[in-house]
Amino acid sequence: MLDLHVHLIGHQERKADREALRRYLGAAKSQGLQTIGFSDHDMFWEELNFDLIRQVAAETPELEVLVGLEVDYRPGEEERIRGMLAQFPFDYVIGSVHEIYGWPFDMPDQEGSYRRADPDELYQRYFEIVAQAAQSGLFQIIGHLDLIKLFGVRPSRDILEHAAPALSEIAARALTVEINTNGRYKPVGEFYPERKLIQEIQRRDISFTLGSDAHQPEVVGRDLPEAAELLRSVGVREIASFSGGQKIRRPL
Repeated sequence: MLDLHVHLIGHQERKADREALRRYLGAAKSQGLQTIGFSDHDMFWEELNFDLIRQVAAETPELEVLVGLEVDYRPGEEERIRGMLAQFPFDYVIGSVHEIYGWPFDMPDQEGSYRRADPDELYQRYFEIVAQAAQSGLFQIIGHLDLIKLFGVRPSRDILEHAAPALSEIAARALTVEINTNGRYKPVGEFYPERKLIQEIQRRDISFTLGSDAHQPEVVGRDLPEAAELLRSVGVREIASFSGGQKIRRPL
């Protein structure tokens, strides 16, 4: 079992010091995880002490500790992102879309604007950006694939119609899609992505990984056994981990 979407700093709720690291690693051990991957938001990456992470990780040799990054992808910022990623040999990078051309649609104070928008237009524009993120070649993992549903609004057109171009780009580049359990604790009340998308991802032979999107130690590993069982129910038998940017397939 692994959790590759863990925020050590969160939204700057804490410092990435030795005490915080030990709390997170202790939580991972208590959940029975074999691998934990720290993947803080890219706007905070300079606050990470990578040497310290490696030092504290050495205290728990039974737990594999990976260092990744979650990048907010915005079209036109590819060179900036590429330069940032060159600063450290990350094990993996998660590409996530939290904005639609400057509009941070997933912020709680944006729910009113979100609900007034045309759902099909929202989904279409969102998945266009996801497709660009996949096409950029910057990422190994696409994070919370259908985040656009977080307030529970659904399109009138089939979700597969909206998502198909993005899935084609993901498949063409052999990227990985995460099952992100944090969606259950948003208004939509379900994992990202939804089951219909999971089935289509499996049909396209796209690999999966698991992430809790934990911003606190007590959330590490939350609901991952259930997410793993969901994958098994649609025929998934392997899961992806990473090391030095290279995909490693592990039995599920």
